Amino acid sequence: MALLVAAPSLQANMKLYVIDCGWIGLADVSAFGLTNSETDVRELFVPCYLIEHPKGLMLWDGGLPLAMAGRPRQEMQPGMEVEYKVSLIEQLAGIGVKPQDIDRVAFSHFHFDHVGAANAFASSTLLIQQTEYDAAFAAEVTNPVFERSLYEGLSQSEKVLLDGDHDVFGDGRVRIISAPGHTPGHQVLLLDLDKTGKVLLSGDLYHFEFNRTARRTPVFNTNAEQTLASMTRVEELLKAEGAKLWIEHSLALAESQKKIPAYYE
Repeated sequence: MALLVAAPSLQANMKLYVIDCGWIGLADVSAFGLTNSETDVRELFVPCYLIEHPKGLMLWDGGLPLAMAGRPRQEMQPGMEVEYKVSLIEQLAGIGVKPQDIDRVAFSHFHFDHVGAANAFASSTLLIQQTEYDAAFAAEVTNPVFERSLYEGLSQSEKVLLDGDHDVFGDGRVRIISAPGHTPGHQVLLLDLDKTGKVLLSGDLYHFEFNRTARRTPVFNTNAEQTLASMTRVEELLKAEGAKLWIEHSLALAESQKKIPAYYE
C-alpha cells in the first residue's frame, strides 16, 4: 500500500478523503423532477471518495470521464457544461496512491459522472449489486444513460455481486446500503468515522436539497416507486444511526468540505 503515511494497523483510525472529480453546470433542472423556479441551484459538484480502512483502501464513485480532465470547460450537450480540473489519478498520486493500490471499488451507480475513472481500477475487487451488474454489462445497453466504454475494463474484474446491504470490511464501519430506483442497483454508503461520526454518502438518491424535502425523483430514473421507497428507507436509517447525509452533488456542501490531501477521521 503506497501511502505517505505509515501503513495502517488494525487499531488505526479510518480516514475519508473527499476528492474533486468535476463540475456540472445546468441551464435547466426540470429533468430532475423540479421546476426552475423551485431551486436556484444550477451547479453540481462531482465527487470521488477514498476510504482508508485498516484492512485496505476503497474507492467510492469515479467522477467524470478521465478524458475530460485538464481540459477547458466544455459543453457536453445543449444546456450542460462540464469541467474537470485535475484527474482523480493525479490527485491520488499526490498522497502516494496508485490505482493498483486500491483493494476495492464500489460505485453508487453506473452513470457517466460516477464511473468516469472506472477502467483505471480493473485490478480492484468490484462491489456491485447483481441488478446493476446485469444492466451495466448486458449484451445490449438497456439503460440509455449507461456508457459501457467508461467501465468496460471492469467486465473481467474480480467482483462481489450483492443482493442488498453489505458490510465491506466486516466491522460495521463501511456499509453499502441498497437503494435502488435511480438505476436498477443504485446504492449508498454509510461510514462510521471515529471523530466525524456517521456519514452517509448519497450517490444520486438526491441531486438537490429540494429533491429531498419535496420527495421528487428525476424523470430519467429507472423506477420512481423504487426511488421513493429507497428515500424512505434511507431517511429511517439516518435517524436510527444518527448519521449525517452528504448529498454528493451538493456544491454548497462541497465548498465547506476538506479536500484531499486533507481527510476526515
